[in-house]
Amino acid sequence: MQKQAQQHLKSLNEALDVLAKYTLPVDTRGALLLTRQRLKQFERSLQSPKQDGLQAVYRIAQSLGTTLNLDEVLNHVMDAVIELTGAERGFLTLVDEDTGQLSLQVARNIARETLAHADMQVSRTVIQSVVEKGEGVVTTDAQSDPRFAGQESVIFYDLRSILCAPLKVRGKIIGVIYVDNRAKSGIFGRENLDLLSVFAAQAAVAIENARLYTQTDQALAARVKELETLSQIDHDLNAHLDFERVLGLVRNWATKSTDGLESWVFISGEDVDALMLADGPMDGATPSPALSDVASFLDKPTPQTLSPQDKNITYLIAPLLHAGKTVGALAISREKDFSEVEIQFVQRLASRAATSIANNRLYQAVEQANRSKSQFLAIVTHELRIPLTSIKGYTDLILSGSAGAEVTDLQRQFLGVIRKNVNRMADLIADLADISRIERGILKLDVEDVSIIQCLQDTLDSLRHKIEERNQTLVVKKSDIPPVEADPKRVVQILTNLISNAWKYTPDGGMITIAVFEQKDTVRIDIQDTGIGISPEDQTKLFSQFFRSENQAVRDQNGWGLGLNVTKQLVEMLAGEIGFTSQLGEGSTFWFTLPLTHLAKNEGETDE
Repeated sequence: MQKQAQQHLKSLNEALDVLAKYTLPVDTRGALLLTRQRLKQFERSLQSPKQDGLQAVYRIAQSLGTTLNLDEVLNHVMDAVIELTGAERGFLTLVDEDTGQLSLQVARNIARETLAHADMQVSRTVIQSVVEKGEGVVTTDAQSDPRFAGQESVIFYDLRSILCAPLKVRGKIIGVIYVDNRAKSGIFGRENLDLLSVFAAQAAVAIENARLYTQTDQALAARVKELETLSQIDHDLNAHLDFERVLGLVRNWATKSTDGLESWVFISGEDVDALMLADGPMDGATPSPALSDVASFLDKPTPQTLSPQDKNITYLIAPLLHAGKTVGALAISREKDFSEVEIQFVQRLASRAATSIANNRLYQAVEQANRSKSQFLAIVTHELRIPLTSIKGYTDLILSGSAGAEVTDLQRQFLGVIRKNVNRMADLIADLADISRIERGILKLDVEDVSIIQCLQDTLDSLRHKIEERNQTLVVKKSDIPPVEADPKRVVQILTNLISNAWKYTPDGGMITIAVFEQKDTVRIDIQDTGIGISPEDQTKLFSQFFRSENQAVRDQNGWGLGLNVTKQLVEMLAGEIGFTSQLGEGSTFWFTLPLTHLAKNEGETDE
């Protein structure tokens, strides 16, 4: 009999499913819904109520653990409660952790549909009673129940059967489950409340787990987004060494990241009290905070808020701290208060801004020092050149005997020393003048088609006697080399510096090999010696200004540590490259390249 009744119930439910697919009047749909509810109640009555309820709770509790998505968990809980109780509608509210107020999260009906706003009428009195007492409530007819009959919501919405239970986790109420039936009284009894309470305890744990997971996931996503933003800020701030641009970037990020109205950057001098507005409007969307107010927060380690009584805005003022020193402050304004998350973000932004500002200040100081150095070199080289020219001229005049008096051998020796040192000073002045012009960007190059072989020949003509004096062997490997685009005077200067170093630091009887050959679209010149070589430590500093090795063999030779620096800069200005290889105690090979002329490049491509 029971089995036959269940088959009939199944057939009736299938028929109702077919009817539900058609567009029906509202009254008819309501009748179908009520019929479905009664069929479910009848189906439960065919079984042992207790056994059926416990089995349903067990089955539903198992399914709750299949997801940690909060929205899915809430919908699943609400649908399960409606199925478990046979209610017409169900509502689930959660307590907002920040405000402590109840917030409606889910509103569903027996067809597992989300209710329209017009159908979301509930008895807030019943819900509030459950929250305050921490106990469930059941009423078979709210219209006649003395606890609720006088409540406006019960009367106005014509509420009848109501069942409501708290959601508790570790003794704390996190929300409420509320179900009802507006059409009929006597739907729920005490056994329904007991069953709902058992289920609510299971559901509360699932909801809390999902909520914690969602909060953690959201917090992680927010942190990742913040790190991405800070990475972009780092990139923007480090991409520029223009002080004004950096200040503008800091303000832009501060305003955009906090939805601020306006922002300002204040900079302090060596004296922290000497605070001034460096960037930001005096009269923008909101007035600039007073300097005295900003200064009062400079000794605070974290950002502070300021809400002037005569202004309907809030300022957030963050000190700019770098290496334990205050370099200024960042101020942001807006109409609403700043959250703790925003304050922490601004603190991180201020830290990056302080580092960037300090680096820009250092860069400006270095640039100013370089300008001062270049200016000093220009003055010194000019002032030294005049007396040296006179000394050299008069020395040559005396040595030639044109001064009238006969020059003794001892005097000639002394004059030779003077002449030698004048030449050394002249070389130094020439190098200093070149460095000054290069750094100021005013070194003029007369680029033309140049024969590198001719430049090499001119250089060797001036240096050959020094190589022969030390009994060194000179080997030149060359062939027909196309012209290069270069300044012939500077090419000779480059060759002179490199070949001079080769004979200076190669022992008597050593060998110097010079090779000239084409390499793609360039001409490459290698100058190899069998000299003292260069240590790995010295190799990293070799092209630095005024660098000279501590090696005694190097110290024994005259030099100022400028030649290689000038040579490198000249090669690069001529669109070439320079480098070297060296082994301590075995010798070195210095090389550089210069670009072929366009004509020579085109001829090379044609030959191919």
